[in-house]
Amino acid sequence: MTSQSKAVKIEAVIFDIGGVLEITPRLGVNDAWEARLGLPAGGIGVHMGDVWAAGMIGAVTEQDVETRLAALLGPHTGDYLADLWKEYLGTLNAELTAYLRGLRPRCRTGIVSNSFVGATAREQAAYGFGDLVDVLVYSHEAGVAKPDPRIFHLACERLGVAPGQAVFLDDHEPYVEGARAAGLHAVRFHHNQQAIAEIEALLDRRPPTGAGQAQPANSTAGPARLNP
Repeated sequence: MTSQSKAVKIEAVIFDIGGVLEITPRLGVNDAWEARLGLPAGGIGVHMGDVWAAGMIGAVTEQDVETRLAALLGPHTGDYLADLWKEYLGTLNAELTAYLRGLRPRCRTGIVSNSFVGATAREQAAYGFGDLVDVLVYSHEAGVAKPDPRIFHLACERLGVAPGQAVFLDDHEPYVEGARAAGLHAVRFHHNQQAIAEIEALLDRRPPTGAGQAQPANSTAGPARLNP
């Protein structure tokens, strides 16, 4: 948990998706397909590395992804992508999602996710995240990814809070540190009970009498999980 000043009341809680709201263990999709097609170990990653990175910030289309994959996988492209999206989506962390749902109207809620082109419709169909929060910021739509401070400032701006009025939950330490560097409070996710307890501790704090109200952040900003 961050050791930032207790002078400002927390007004918003922002969640990551992969590894937090979604349980996303590696299923070995690339290894399995490389073995099946007789490709060298790591060959898909080498062939697709720049496309995975570009897709995370929306610099390529789904068609671009399929075209590049088809050059390596041929008629197996569709089946490979189906397996990869299954790995990407994982399963819902039902307990934490229920906690998120219950946070309103106590505070505003948001999501900041390093995502991949095509994720919006698939995750909405699977889990309805867009209906659970006030603000959902996908890196492939924002054009910037964690740990860049701009993506955190964008979320705060859309939520109408200053960075110091928000707490961010993520399972990757570099992104937790990125949020702190951007001025947010941050909690590293290890398991549901721990994460909920740390968020609740921040929400239950009371600002000192007469503490000033911080102003919302300003920002001009706008697969991680898919990247093997």
